[in-house]
Amino acid sequence: MDWGLILENGLKAAVGDFAAVFALAAIGLNVHFGYTGLLNFGQVGFMAVGAYGIAVAVTYLGTSLWVGLGVGVGASVVLALLLGLPTLRLRADYLAIVTIAASEIVRLMVRSVSLRDYTGGSSGLTQFADDFYAVNPFGPGTYGVGPLTFTERQTWLLVVAWLAVAVAAAMVFVLMRSPWGRVLRSIREDEDAARSLGKNVYWFKMQSLLFGGVVGSIAGFVLAISTQSVQPDTFSPDLTFFAYVVLILGGTARVLGPVVGAMLFWMLLSLSDNLLRQAVQEEIIPSGIMDGVQVGQVRFMLVGLALMALMTFRPQGIFGDRREIELDVRR
Repeated sequence: MDWGLILENGLKAAVGDFAAVFALAAIGLNVHFGYTGLLNFGQVGFMAVGAYGIAVAVTYLGTSLWVGLGVGVGASVVLALLLGLPTLRLRADYLAIVTIAASEIVRLMVRSVSLRDYTGGSSGLTQFADDFYAVNPFGPGTYGVGPLTFTERQTWLLVVAWLAVAVAAAMVFVLMRSPWGRVLRSIREDEDAARSLGKNVYWFKMQSLLFGGVVGSIAGFVLAISTQSVQPDTFSPDLTFFAYVVLILGGTARVLGPVVGAMLFWMLLSLSDNLLRQAVQEEIIPSGIMDGVQVGQVRFMLVGLALMALMTFRPQGIFGDRREIELDVRR
């Protein structure tokens, strides 16, 4: 087997666009779940409205991509308000049910026949990110170090994506060490105690939902620009659960937890995928046991087993604290 190619693909996956997308989505969830204790299972809904915001604005409203970014952020704020105003007084398990239902409502709406003229229906929208690549400062060629080389388009996307990750992580670092962040932590620990000290718990939860939702919409921007397409079935609940895996793997309530978790998650997926495919091709694994079509499912099984082991021996993740993942069931 070509171990060099396997390791090269694994390293590229660790710094690739999907790793950046899930780092951003998990940073938003870290604000919700890690710092505030909000069990939000609808982060993919914020990603969807962000992605569709730019796609619809460019394709049907005729605006530039940069105006579309504003439309996407505005749509995520509206979604957070619609979702948070009636639900943030719910207990953690009920809030989880409502948020996952809300994300499915968003997906089914953009998939519906009645909105097909604007959202593209089940086919989605494509080729709306030309403005982004038009300002690419990198000339034709490849860029990188050693095996980590990318085309000029990939390099431009990765620079912007990881810059967005760095800015989001820096904002979380600063905010969570401010009085505002300390109130969020107190709400996570005991919201009744925070309320007894005169804090408007409901409003602080709303601010947390807004901030984390906007970061989630930025993840949607990166995903849409990377693929130059949005398609409703892409934004299934699986994306939220992958983001939670990334968050728990790195460690909740840790600034770098989501970033490291995303890099490790996609590197493990790539390593297992390439390893299995080469083993099948070279008949190290007989075709009677597994073929190339089944590799995609088996790699998730292997990564799942690794995560089960992590939850058994270190449930707080790599950088986390066990107390950070405990929820007050009274919420």
